[in-house]
Amino acid sequence: MKKHSVEITVPVYNEEKELEGNILKLADFCKENLKSYDWHITIADNASTDNTPVISSILSKKNSDIFHLRLEQKGRGRAVKRAWSNAETDYCIYMDLDLSTDLKHLPELIHVLEKGCDIAIGSRLAKGARVEGRTLLREITSRVLNIVFIKLPFQTHFTDAQCGFKGVKKKVVLELLPKIKDNDWFFDGELLIVGEKSGYKICELPIHWVDNPGSTVRLVSTIWGDIMVIWRLFRTKPWRNQ
Repeated sequence: MKKHSVEITVPVYNEEKELEGNILKLADFCKENLKSYDWHITIADNASTDNTPVISSILSKKNSDIFHLRLEQKGRGRAVKRAWSNAETDYCIYMDLDLSTDLKHLPELIHVLEKGCDIAIGSRLAKGARVEGRTLLREITSRVLNIVFIKLPFQTHFTDAQCGFKGVKKKVVLELLPKIKDNDWFFDGELLIVGEKSGYKICELPIHWVDNPGSTVRLVSTIWGDIMVIWRLFRTKPWRNQ
């Protein structure tokens, strides 16, 4: 029986300090826990200016399961979309380099897709999730964004649009990506909104999440960018152009 194939994309920007250790940790986990799949990891470097591309290149040369993708333009969404578009796999997954999501959930995420879901997402807000080390400010802003700016205006059913742990069937990737315009932090939120409104089945997985205190995400500018994308979606409703 042919194994299902899995693309695991890790978008990075100036991550020279954590890159090698965390990618090798992820690869070791996959070797032990994804033996029933044909998998590979793609380091999607979006215009890093430090030693990230050098380290990524070395890792890919030393490990046949690790690929290096270099983009000359910044944007987490742009990097993931390029890697997913290039992938010739059954499933496309992306996760953050800091490994805030417990790796034990990776096989679970793939299994959710195998059971028939079109899109599988990790959720820090779903019943049963466990979150450690997250500041009150981040917790409040996350809940406000997900409830006030996403759930209420779009009548969606998922709880956490921003968690950096998602998987999509490749055929769904091919159908949805042309409609996803954001290339930065909210591309996956846009994917979920457009995906659900287009009729795709989205399944949530409650996760164990340990917040990264060294995160370089700028909260105010990121949220403002998210709201601008949300406003565009509310105005244009791209799912109607089927």
